[in-house]
Amino acid sequence: MLRRWMLPILFLALGLAAAARQSAQGSPGGAVTLLLLFVVAGVLLSPLAFPRSVSAAEALRRSATDGRPIVYWRPGCRYCLRLRTRLGRHAHRAHWVDIWRDSEGAAAVRAATGGDETVPTVVVAGTPHVNPDPRWVRAQLP
Repeated sequence: MLRRWMLPILFLALGLAAAARQSAQGSPGGAVTLLLLFVVAGVLLSPLAFPRSVSAAEALRRSATDGRPIVYWRPGCRYCLRLRTRLGRHAHRAHWVDIWRDSEGAAAVRAATGGDETVPTVVVAGTPHVNPDPRWVRAQLP
């Protein structure tokens, strides 16, 4: 659980330190700006920026029923963030599995990638695609 929040917490701590330094140098506007930048970066790298995760078993069950892709991801992954950002409001049309929360999801990714936990791994109709182009993923969404 803590591992998922390490990067956002680090960004918050760095933002607080940078803001304190700017404030001590007599620049309250710069302090606020830096703090806001670090907070936004922390939120984007946190699990809050992604659709609600489900377990790998639940994602497989749902995907078999509705044909939607399964996206295996982890917090802090810039490629996962890129995919999430480019999917925009359509991201909820896929089933998202956080491999740091779900050991079955991590095992599925390792099986698909030859032993690595490379994410995002998107499974469409039972076929895994490692770090696919976001435009292609969007075309796969119902």
